[in-house]
Amino acid sequence: MIKIFESEELVLSAMGDLIVSKAHDAITKHERFNIALSGGTSPKKLYELLASEAFRNRIEWKKVFFFFGDERYVPLDHSSSNYLMAKRSLFEPLSISQDHIFAVNTTMPPGEAAHDYEIRMLNHFHESPCCFDFILLGLGDNAHTASLFPFTTVLHEKNALVKEIFVDEVGMYRVTFTAPLINAAHTVAFLVYGSSKAEAVHHILEGERNMEAYPAQLIIPSTGELFWFIDEAAAGLLTNK
Repeated sequence: MIKIFESEELVLSAMGDLIVSKAHDAITKHERFNIALSGGTSPKKLYELLASEAFRNRIEWKKVFFFFGDERYVPLDHSSSNYLMAKRSLFEPLSISQDHIFAVNTTMPPGEAAHDYEIRMLNHFHESPCCFDFILLGLGDNAHTASLFPFTTVLHEKNALVKEIFVDEVGMYRVTFTAPLINAAHTVAFLVYGSSKAEAVHHILEGERNMEAYPAQLIIPSTGELFWFIDEAAAGLLTNK
């Protein structure tokens, strides 16, 4: 489902409402809400909104468990850490218990960090299939999502749930959810706004199928829902609106 909004503020508010709705559904059904967060500037504003007076009392935060769809291979107190961004904008303002937050252990070598994260995830889901209630995704200008970058080997991963990948264009390792794990979720939602994303949005939604060049095309949930929440600027090159 593609939803286009007039402004960045409306995109963020609508995504906040969606998360509230899905959290309520999951908590009603099985007493917990498992969500995987995205990094970057766009989600930061969403997390600040969720922690604001307008949203903070609409979710039973004590029943929410947080994971990360990807993480940069830096210390958790590094300015580039997705965990640190979420900690400052969401976890600390809401006083989230540390045992409800699953951060990637970047003190380990990248491969071990990915394997460790997968094991901890499996343990959390009690060895049953890892099926997140909600996975939030962003979109890079180059059409990557999570750390599924164009023309990287992780795009072909079929078995691992979490994988390390060295990304040449940024010169660093990342630890990322793989496409099969993302596609197993009940709900996957892209949060995209700004004119700088317009070309990538066009390629993903209306361009030729080329998942090597446009990795976000890999995201097609097997049984769950897929949402695109975008503003008019990001939708600027779409022909079907």
